Amino acid sequence: MASLRDIRKHIASVKSIKQITYAMKMVAAARIKRAQNSILASRPFAVEMDRLIGDLYCELGEEDLAGTPARELFCERPTGGPLCLVLVTADKGLCGSFNTNLLKAAAAWLKANRGRKICVIAVGRKGRDFLKRLKGLDLELVHEMVGIFPKAGYVHAQLLTDAVLKLYGERPVEKVTLIYNEFKSMITQKIVTDQLLPLKSHILACGAKGLSADFDFEPRKAELLGALLPRHLGAQLYRTLLESQAAELAARMSAMEAASKNASELIDGLTLKMNKTRQAMITTELNEIVSGAEALGG
Repeated sequence: MASLRDIRKHIASVKSIKQITYAMKMVAAARIKRAQNSILASRPFAVEMDRLIGDLYCELGEEDLAGTPARELFCERPTGGPLCLVLVTADKGLCGSFNTNLLKAAAAWLKANRGRKICVIAVGRKGRDFLKRLKGLDLELVHEMVGIFPKAGYVHAQLLTDAVLKLYGERPVEKVTLIYNEFKSMITQKIVTDQLLPLKSHILACGAKGLSADFDFEPRKAELLGALLPRHLGAQLYRTLLESQAAELAARMSAMEAASKNASELIDGLTLKMNKTRQAMITTELNEIVSGAEALGG
């Protein structure tokens, strides 16, 4: 049976852990509101930018896009080339199954594309470390961004966009796939696996129908589209970073709340055990005193 000293030490250690988990919960709760506001501000812009790019593309013919940089981002590339994976995870743990679900989705994607050359752009320390530990795959980590959460900004999205466009322009990458956690609610996050490049299939899936009115463009439509595409990718990736950031904070707040609750229950159980142990010790001592007194009296 554990001694009273051991039980008291155990209670003290659990109380220290509870203080840490409660503090982490309060920090995440304080940051989640700002993260939610950032998402609400970025979503309409990203959606409208998506629609604008689709409308401009549907207005143009193949002859208008021929020889322009925009054509490279829309046209399907020959199969058999390397694939690119952009994996967005957290920099830290203690956020429930947030990172675990992302890494499972990434592992499933890598398994489905086993045998292919994979170029990876990792955002977040957890994803980077996971990819570095993988063996037996033709995997190349071409770019990494760590330490940006929970203060991800548009400048980080711009750096990520530059890395994606540089890789897509310098190598015959067939597709660029994006895996991240989308914020749905305070208790729900959704794993999203989306094709980032080429854009044609994504634009057609959005159901773009072209502009509803006749506009005059200066410069030409193709030049305008080419100038907007990097900004479009930047807006989508900025939204992705904000979604992942808010989802991480929500997951951490829920996980730390559950941990604090479990710690409280454990403290109650240990306190009850300590009282029972102390009562048993007192009863034993009384029995010894009574036995001794009876022996002396006899």
